[in-house]
Amino acid sequence: MGSVFLPHLHTGWHVDQAIVTETERLVVIRFGNDGDRECMIMDELLYSIAEKVKNFAAIYLCDITEVPDFNEIYELQDPLTVMFFYQNKHMMCDFGTGNNNKMNFLVDDKQEMIDILETIFRGARKNKGLVISPYDYNHKRV
Repeated sequence: MGSVFLPHLHTGWHVDQAIVTETERLVVIRFGNDGDRECMIMDELLYSIAEKVKNFAAIYLCDITEVPDFNEIYELQDPLTVMFFYQNKHMMCDFGTGNNNKMNFLVDDKQEMIDILETIFRGARKNKGLVISPYDYNHKRV
């Protein structure tokens, strides 16, 4: 049900506006297919933490079938991709997976996700383009 309550971005323009207009908070966009099992689990997790992180993170969902505009630019081939932006800049995070551009794996712990968002936000406020995740995911499937 998380995907019902979190705001959906239905066009490329909406995605751009979400990234460009948010000046104070981290913009978190889950790209994927709304019907995908991993996306549904991630949506539930994001919804469950949305209230706790609302002061420093804005969470959005974008179905890559409905909005294919960014599939090539952001290399959105995975069923689930979470990307981070701050003041119109793409934020990268080293999860130990070799792909610092995005999170393309499922995180199933609320506090773990809050910690990741907080770490990226704090790094972004210090003008860092790349931050190190508080958790190492090199053992997870990506």
